[in-house]
Amino acid sequence: MTNVNPAADAKIDDPGKSSTRATDRLDAGVQALAVPEPLAEAETLLLKAGVAIPLIGLALVLIAWWQASGTAFVADQIPSLISGGLLGLGMVMVGVGLFVRYSLTRLFRFWLARVIVEQQAQTDRVVAALDNIEAALRESNAGK
Repeated sequence: MTNVNPAADAKIDDPGKSSTRATDRLDAGVQALAVPEPLAEAETLLLKAGVAIPLIGLALVLIAWWQASGTAFVADQIPSLISGGLLGLGMVMVGVGLFVRYSLTRLFRFWLARVIVEQQAQTDRVVAALDNIEAALRESNAGK
């Protein structure tokens, strides 16, 4: 908080000056603080990858099943099921994880923005009500 009156600043003793300097340092530090914004393109790309990777994984599972179903011997079926099936299942799990993570990120970001807007509107209503109360108190005190 900055005083407008220079005479009031002259009356402040050393502890006040040091706290003012600390406040100025804090303000300068907050202004210098840089918060990087998330890359929207990278987030969109990973969300799209979260859709594409499970589809590729399902295709691998189907290809492995198709190759295994064409053989009569179990010894020939196991390698194709392991190589294609397990890799496909792993890709499905990774892709679903990516999709859920970035979908929830978007949902929570929207929810937080909405909460902030609603909180600001509520704060504005409270301030307006307090202003009305203050004006009514002033009128009642002036009338006495």
